[in-house]
Amino acid sequence: MPVAQVAALLLGGALLAGALRGVLESDFSLRSAEPIVQPPPPILESRISGYGVEQLAHACTILAAGRDLGFDQRDQTIAVMTAMGESSLRNIDYGDWETSAVTNPDGSRTTSIGLFQQQDSWGPREARLDPYTAASVFYRAMAERVPDRAAMEPTLVAHHTQINADPYHYARYWDRAVRVVAAVSGAPLEGDRTDGIPLCPAA
Repeated sequence: MPVAQVAALLLGGALLAGALRGVLESDFSLRSAEPIVQPPPPILESRISGYGVEQLAHACTILAAGRDLGFDQRDQTIAVMTAMGESSLRNIDYGDWETSAVTNPDGSRTTSIGLFQQQDSWGPREARLDPYTAASVFYRAMAERVPDRAAMEPTLVAHHTQINADPYHYARYWDRAVRVVAAVSGAPLEGDRTDGIPLCPAA
């Protein structure tokens, strides 16, 4: 093949490659200019001290039971604190035996369930799994076992009612209970909001 024809073919190939590159670059720049559609942000559940809507509704039930029995706000807050320490304000149908193989002092399996992780001695299973009834049982036991509770630390009141292995187990939950009680009562503390959380019915 003559040199001139070879040169023409090479030049033609180079021009074609350049044209294709230009088209591709142009198409890429057009596609790059298109707006990137971001997915909508997830809807976050309203929370107070880390507790969500269902847990806060259980706190309302505990407050209502205490109010109906004539207990003051401190006693009601102690009850909420206790349920936080026992179940994280969740009405669960299992307890320490299922999660940690914990036994009673006599070696028998624990049978704790519900908001307050109450064992068989606290009443029928159905009663212990009913938040209002379980809270009512707790308040009655507190009144009977800790008559001088007004002068005691909240964690010790809970301990003498529940008989926990660690008397100070509940102390870490007191400030959270105060915040939760304030929020669900419609008077949130600084930094908390009531938007989207259940509010307890007025007395």
